[in-house]
Amino acid sequence: MTDNFTELAFTDSVKVQQEKYGTRTAYARMEQGGKFRNQITWQEQRHIEDRDGFYMASVGENGWPYMQFRGGPKGFLKVIDDNTLAFTDFRGNGQYISTGNINATRKTVLFLMDYTQKQRLKIWAEAEVLDPAEHPELAKKLIVPDYQATVERIIVFKVHAFDWNCPQHITPRYTQEEVERGLVNLATS
Repeated sequence: MTDNFTELAFTDSVKVQQEKYGTRTAYARMEQGGKFRNQITWQEQRHIEDRDGFYMASVGENGWPYMQFRGGPKGFLKVIDDNTLAFTDFRGNGQYISTGNINATRKTVLFLMDYTQKQRLKIWAEAEVLDPAEHPELAKKLIVPDYQATVERIIVFKVHAFDWNCPQHITPRYTQEEVERGLVNLATS
């Protein structure tokens, strides 16, 4: 397991850019800071389980990254333990790019946005695709009751590191549920 997200994110070419733009000294101190940001706490769990979607990047064997949105009912991405996340992956457009990439390289990054609170969480993880029929106990934990979608697979993430981004430059956006709740509150005040 990684002790610090900087081990994964701050490659030599990144450090060159940090030096060029004057942030290298601060991030060098962060790298020296010891172990942190590699085990999910209650704060990350709450953020993860409050999401109704996230962005998932994977890398194919050709070296090209691929980014896709994964959505479902709030809480469909679940924290299994302090280093493991999982969800039931629903039938989509049938391209299977993420699935193929995970099977080839296992490398993923999850990007979880809370536009309302202007928070974002980045998670570096190695992923595995599982057949729900071969893992019925895990599938039972992950199934979302009353959600009309066909479960095709389970995707499990072993978390190596994560980082919270600053809220700067996040434009607030609201879900339909949040807007409706705000309209009810407005009408009753």
